[in-house]
Amino acid sequence: MDGLDDLATRLLVDLLRDHSDPRKSLGQHYLVDDQVIDRTMDIPGEFSEQTSKDSHILEVGPGPGSLTLALLRTNAKVTAIEIDEESVAHLERVFGNRATSLLIQEADAVKENWPAGITHVISNLPYQISSPIIERITRYNSSDGMKLAIILVQEEFAHRMAMSSPPHDIGPLGLNLWLDFDVFLDRKVPPSSFSPSPRVNSRLVVMKPVNREEASGINKRLFRMVTKHCFSNRRRKLRNLLSKNPSRISRIPGWHKDRWQKTLSRVIESEIDGLEEGWPDLRPEMLEPPQWASLVRAISSKSVSYTHLTLPTNREV
Repeated sequence: MDGLDDLATRLLVDLLRDHSDPRKSLGQHYLVDDQVIDRTMDIPGEFSEQTSKDSHILEVGPGPGSLTLALLRTNAKVTAIEIDEESVAHLERVFGNRATSLLIQEADAVKENWPAGITHVISNLPYQISSPIIERITRYNSSDGMKLAIILVQEEFAHRMAMSSPPHDIGPLGLNLWLDFDVFLDRKVPPSSFSPSPRVNSRLVVMKPVNREEASGINKRLFRMVTKHCFSNRRRKLRNLLSKNPSRISRIPGWHKDRWQKTLSRVIESEIDGLEEGWPDLRPEMLEPPQWASLVRAISSKSVSYTHLTLPTNREV
């Protein structure tokens, strides 16, 4: 794209910083490392999901536009959602007359409705919104589908996403992602790759949507609630954790405290396919993702339903 040839990563960052200092409250750490940007742009092709003029990429928190520039050079349509008005003004100054395929929205990406037709999410995420944005990616993929998500997040958070060092990293974040994605850790990114530099390392993470056979037919909402409930005190045994109902169980249609307690009394005493004998005496992190799926499936299948009994009406003979 000829209109973008005179732009460069460091120039974009300097232009924005001439008008505004990075806001700590927004977690603004601008990506200045061209090698990291180049690596980000190489990843889609390695998953057979290369970006092109037919792609629609969502970028959350573009800031100075250093990653935006690389995205636009693929000829893809790019929607960039930015909450900071100074950054929005900068992006409009820089790209307004150069990139007709760029739509800039001044909004909170956590709350804003995302546009239809997104094929890729590629973003350097502010650390403090990593969790809610991943939730948005998950919901969007479930309703609309997408090809690939590539996000740059804090390294410790990335390891929990991928559950790369079990049992230490097994928890609700990675388990919930496992339902819908294969998660891959890519390049480690040092603080020096950003301006200003954060205090911790970051990591590129790839989320590839998957139809996982082990999770087929599972109540995903119940799965998420059960795993969150059990990992709220990961040092306790599953027997003790499951004997108490999740605090918000009534938010799942058909479930309430009494039903949970009667169902789980049956589940805890049962043999469950995929779980070893004595599983109730294990701690939560000792179960692997498919075993959590087996447990939640057993909870659903053994649930005690309640029906309102009605007295028969008198009929004339």
